[in-house]
Amino acid sequence: MAQSYLIAGLGNIGPEYALTRHNMGFMTLDALAGASDVVFSTARYGDVAEMKLKGNTLHLLKPSTYMNLSGKAVAYWFHKLNIAPENLLVVVDDLALPFGTLRLRKSGSDGGHNGLKSIDYHLITNQYARLRLGIGNGFAPGGQIDFVLHELLLEEKRMLPDVLSNACEAIKCFVLEGPDRAMTRFNRTLPPQSKSSEENPSSKPE
Repeated sequence: MAQSYLIAGLGNIGPEYALTRHNMGFMTLDALAGASDVVFSTARYGDVAEMKLKGNTLHLLKPSTYMNLSGKAVAYWFHKLNIAPENLLVVVDDLALPFGTLRLRKSGSDGGHNGLKSIDYHLITNQYARLRLGIGNGFAPGGQIDFVLHELLLEEKRMLPDVLSNACEAIKCFVLEGPDRAMTRFNRTLPPQSKSSEENPSSKPE
């Protein structure tokens, strides 16, 4: 039976954040929409788009509230669209995973991610699915904010199309075959990236 889903990709708005590690959620939804020739439009609390997948309706959301207030946008559209809790999927970056690794979970803690913290707060629950995209943790103590807000390295950019393609396939599998099947297929580690160094990442508030 066809169902409606809310797929929320987290990130920060503005061209200065477009290719930063914290915007993996935005990038995934852009890839998903682009592959189906779907265009986002600006609406309340974010950019939204709608696509069909074998009869199912996927509502795509890129919050415009910045990362720390993502829950305001997700909760608004979750309730407005009357989405079943099991049909909410949030796509986020994850420092605990090597770059390119995917981890789908049906629920869980925020893991220190400010976007997930905000969603937990506004939904008053952490019982929703999340697809985590690894960004690695190559930063010195105290350098987390600079790291997540810094643009991807050249080698990461080379890997990016495959990473986003895998993430899009994981979303489709989540919808068509369910979370358990999607976890079995996509919760795996990609080949490690080549080691590169970063120089003078800019410091911006998260």
